[in-house]
Amino acid sequence: MLALDVKDVSTIKTSVASIIEKEGTLDVLINNAGAGITGPIEEIPEAEIKANFDTNFFGPINVIKAVLPQMRKQQSGLIINITSIAGYMGLPYRGIYSASKGALEILTEAFRMELKPFNIQMTNVAPGDFATNIAAGRYHAPLQKSSPYHTTYGKSLELMNAHVDAGSDPDMMAKAVYKIINTNKPKVHYKVGEFMQKFSVVLKRILPDTIYEKLLMNHYKL
Repeated sequence: MLALDVKDVSTIKTSVASIIEKEGTLDVLINNAGAGITGPIEEIPEAEIKANFDTNFFGPINVIKAVLPQMRKQQSGLIINITSIAGYMGLPYRGIYSASKGALEILTEAFRMELKPFNIQMTNVAPGDFATNIAAGRYHAPLQKSSPYHTTYGKSLELMNAHVDAGSDPDMMAKAVYKIINTNKPKVHYKVGEFMQKFSVVLKRILPDTIYEKLLMNHYKL
């Protein structure tokens, strides 16, 4: 087991070097590190916003940069970026999280094309709600009675936590990633989760923006 912090480039380089020294190759990178963040965008401290992007966006970039020289040398490799279905839409009181995961989705699309000449493949895997401890570890903007967002944020926060508590078995995600690793030509995007969570992305594409926005607001009781 190697200790690695995606926000600390020195630990990334040390870990990658250790793997290459021991194994002689580096076949698959799964960028799974991530952090949740909730709250009214107006009230989230700038430092917390930057910290979230450091983990969810800049962190994966740091690790990708570290593994690419070896993958390019061996003319092979697969990079899987774990994003989120939340990255396909701006969710109320999860806007920063949606933005960080959405940024990683778009980055992957560009990166894929740049890496094709070196036979290095990259893909996104966007999970829905899974029964993990992400809710316990994420940053929550304080729910203050003096806040103009107090009522709506409180309702949304309860709903978010309920979604995680009733989330899918993480084994579903593990099996999906395993299948992708053993696929010759991975797709650009994968979505893993319950039907309605995946279908929400389709609805966003086909419905008028104002209708989709109304559906989201009704769902979050806004």
